[in-house]
Amino acid sequence: MPFIQRLFSFNRLAVHAVDGVSFTLRPGEIFGLVGESGCGKTTVGRTILRLVQPTSGRIRFEGVDITRAKERRLRPLRKRIQIIFQDPHASLNPAMTIGHAIGHPLKIHGLASSDKDVRGRVLSIMQEVGLTPAEQLYSKYPSDLSGGQKQRAVIARAIILVPKLIVADEPVAMLDMSIRAKILELLLNLKRKFDLTYIFITHDLATAKFVCDRIAIMYLGRIVEAGPVDRIFSDPKHPYTRALLNAIPIPDPRRRGPKTLPKGEVPDAVYPPAGCRFHPRCPEVLATCGWEGRDFIDYLEERRLNPEKVQRDEEILGPLNQWWARGFQAGRKIGKQNPAQLIEHVRRILAEAQPQMNQAVRDVSVRDRQITVEFHNPDLLGPKEVEGRLVECLLY
Repeated sequence: MPFIQRLFSFNRLAVHAVDGVSFTLRPGEIFGLVGESGCGKTTVGRTILRLVQPTSGRIRFEGVDITRAKERRLRPLRKRIQIIFQDPHASLNPAMTIGHAIGHPLKIHGLASSDKDVRGRVLSIMQEVGLTPAEQLYSKYPSDLSGGQKQRAVIARAIILVPKLIVADEPVAMLDMSIRAKILELLLNLKRKFDLTYIFITHDLATAKFVCDRIAIMYLGRIVEAGPVDRIFSDPKHPYTRALLNAIPIPDPRRRGPKTLPKGEVPDAVYPPAGCRFHPRCPEVLATCGWEGRDFIDYLEERRLNPEKVQRDEEILGPLNQWWARGFQAGRKIGKQNPAQLIEHVRRILAEAQPQMNQAVRDVSVRDRQITVEFHNPDLLGPKEVEGRLVECLLY
């Protein structure tokens, strides 16, 4: 929606950061949420912990519906669900010593009988996560520690309550490459020792392949493909999954092949595309995927890269900023132009566009001194089981 139109719009703008996401965790597994920045994966993790309040849907933990549970009822459950935040520098209070920060959850939940008991348990868990020498680091402040040590402290704080589920929100993204492998190895060792279940949030497919049992690929608030790691990596089904895997660098020049990467930028999350949200960038798009009025205007914008085409377009159709898009229609007011000439030129433009866009057009018409391009409604989109995984794509 253009800026002026937004300025005078009385509709309340809202980002549906997560839309229709559904999955079930199996005890003891590592379930990965993978996608580029802004796709909603962190919102999913925080919503599970009720750090973000869901507007609809259900969250069930160990058979208990916690979607609308009050804080008094949630508090006992928080011992069993913990989070490792992405930024260890921001998730530790700079005014608290490391020992105090790690032991604070014990006091909050009344799990320690004395300061001596807290200290003993904190020193033990510090040893467990490799935060050594524990006795020396216990009284240090976060500013005295390295990035890797801070992340170990955050991990220690998460597991000191002996939870069953840990949401690990990009736990190695802020760390140097030299210590990422050590932190990942630590997380795997802790999982085995304490029988933990992880939701592992990452944008790094290589990391997801290394640590996860199952993964869900997210794009603009929706899960587009989910299933076992080995199946998705060996035979990705969704075009977006294939594009992500295509983007992974291959160090061997002999194995490199042509890359088919998505065109353009991620759309505005306030106004997500109709139908499949990936369709404006998809190399395998169909006529039924959700073409709409703004796709036509975006194509007119692309044509401006060709000076000859833009001059001809503006001579006949007028300036681009006079076009509007609402749902599956695009149009503009016209003056004394010949309607037949306008329709003919629009159809010529569509013939030069992607065949799928042209096929998706229902009608091009002129009524009441206004030319309108109207698209067909998209086919119903939903997850389908395809060779042992769920895929949300009309190709199947």
